[in-house]
Amino acid sequence: MGRSRGGLTTKIHALVDAAGLPIVLKLTEGQAHDGRSAVDMFDTVKAGDILLADRAYDSAALRARLADRKAWGNIRAMPHRLDPPAFNAQLYRQRNAVERFFNKLKPFRAVATRYDKRDDHYLASVKLASIRIWLRFNESVT
Repeated sequence: MGRSRGGLTTKIHALVDAAGLPIVLKLTEGQAHDGRSAVDMFDTVKAGDILLADRAYDSAALRARLADRKAWGNIRAMPHRLDPPAFNAQLYRQRNAVERFFNKLKPFRAVATRYDKRDDHYLASVKLASIRIWLRFNESVT
């Protein structure tokens, strides 16, 4: 993936549901901008859905794509925006579901340390860890 002085760098992008379970996963280079790389992840967003995202995903193109799908983006506006769009701070608190998902990924050693040199192998490791998270969530207690 991306190269820096420290070696290989990779960002994991995740689209999660309200329960914090992953729906779409994607890898990009560490130096790539978040907002530009996330546009193709929103194929699963349907009409009436609300997308919660941080400031890095604030762009007019992304908001237009969501509007085309009749969905709404509750995204904190960048500070330099002259006319910031509507934003609900109470709803934005639910964005911690994606942070909890990333915290559940951290115990998987292959994901945390990125032993794989190829990006497709690393994405497979991330997806396997995500499947384990799904299975834990749907596990029967009885």
